[in-house]
Amino acid sequence: MTPEELSRLVHSLRGLPKETEWVEFKKNKADPQEIGEYLSALANSAALLRKSDGFILWGIDDRTHALVGTRFKPHEVRVGNEELENWLVRQLAPRIDVQIHTGNVDAVPIVLFQIQPATHIPIAFRGTEYIRVGSYKKKLKDYPEKERSLWATFSERPFESCIAADLVSADDVLHLIDYPSYFRLLNTPLPDNRTAILDRFEAERIVYRQAGDRFDISNVGAILFAADLRKFDHLARKIPRVVIYRGVNRIMTVKEQSAVKGYAVAFEELVNYINDQLPQNEQIEQALRSQVRMYPEIAIRELVANALIHQDFNLTGTGPMIEIFTDRMEISNPGLPLIDTLRFIDEPPRSRNETLAALMRRMNICEERGSGIDKVVSWVEVFQLPAPDFRTTTNHTISVLFGPRDFAEMDREDRIRACYQHACLLFVSGKQMTNATLRERLKIDKKNYPMASRIIRDTIAAGLLKPAGGSRKDAKYAPFWA
Repeated sequence: MTPEELSRLVHSLRGLPKETEWVEFKKNKADPQEIGEYLSALANSAALLRKSDGFILWGIDDRTHALVGTRFKPHEVRVGNEELENWLVRQLAPRIDVQIHTGNVDAVPIVLFQIQPATHIPIAFRGTEYIRVGSYKKKLKDYPEKERSLWATFSERPFESCIAADLVSADDVLHLIDYPSYFRLLNTPLPDNRTAILDRFEAERIVYRQAGDRFDISNVGAILFAADLRKFDHLARKIPRVVIYRGVNRIMTVKEQSAVKGYAVAFEELVNYINDQLPQNEQIEQALRSQVRMYPEIAIRELVANALIHQDFNLTGTGPMIEIFTDRMEISNPGLPLIDTLRFIDEPPRSRNETLAALMRRMNICEERGSGIDKVVSWVEVFQLPAPDFRTTTNHTISVLFGPRDFAEMDREDRIRACYQHACLLFVSGKQMTNATLRERLKIDKKNYPMASRIIRDTIAAGLLKPAGGSRKDAKYAPFWA
């Protein structure tokens, strides 16, 4: 936050008629335990009131809202051997983003704690959940009506409709949101006046109109169309990162690039950048040399779009990442998939972020429901690459595209995965896998058909494949779920 932005925010908070349930004013008092309790209370109250942030502001008289300055220096405070900020965040469950801003406003020292609202469960500090009741901090369990209302807020309001920035002027909306790109991507004429643009944004729920010609910008509006996501504090960690490594591990980073614009605005540029970093293979056909990229571009488009759309925005401190190694690329996003990774090819995807997904489909950035992963696997087969691997960690989903690899270089798991995905792809196309189709997929010579038979047996033993009729010589197979 720049000094000018800090000054504007402080004066905006001072202008409130009184201390609210999402803002606390202080002069110098800064007991670590009490600060932690306020973090919990303000995070929960900001969520309940659908505010983009909660705030604790030191250097303000809580009665007159006059700038009086503060002696509190948070970066010099330690709790035991730990810095105050680390100690506070470590005691919060679940952890949220707390940003500490310090500086002078009108030549007066101030400190501002900017607090991310609770998103899916109440925030507790050292095991206790707090809430604001008027200007007082109370234990949430003592106010069951507020607790019920808070839980109802979590269930009824998805991430997309929550607020990324509130009480923004009309001019600032058009500065923060790349409105020409919005109309271009939807193939819609750009209106010739500000009012028409804002009316369209309001109808699309990119903004919500408030009193006094002010607007709240929704998360979906910011995450898709921001001119710079870094201007939205809680969304900055959701910026996609591309990291290129030397070799097959993460020891040596060659370079890193972040796509700071909104997902829709930056998507084509992001995909083009990724493609430009990938190795190319030279092919000679009819005496003409041509450069062919190692990975199919359509597979990269689909996997990057999936990572953006299906991520869990409630997981803080992490965002989509594309990592490029010499032998593979890994595309990861926060959050576990809502369907089993084994069913990615046949099951229509279930998205946590349906509004975001619908907008991206309207802009032709991603496929209609259910066809994206089919295309990925199909084009991987066309490029004769090893089967992609869809895997999960504790909190992330990872899609791996592998570079060219001879059949002899594939291990048992690679071959089973290729067999299963090939059977899935054929089944959803109304066909069934045979020894011959698998040999063609893996470039196995006809005389080596026993190799294909062995892979089929291994895939059946793994519980991924089952016989589906046909003669012994021309046996057919289907995925286990068929």
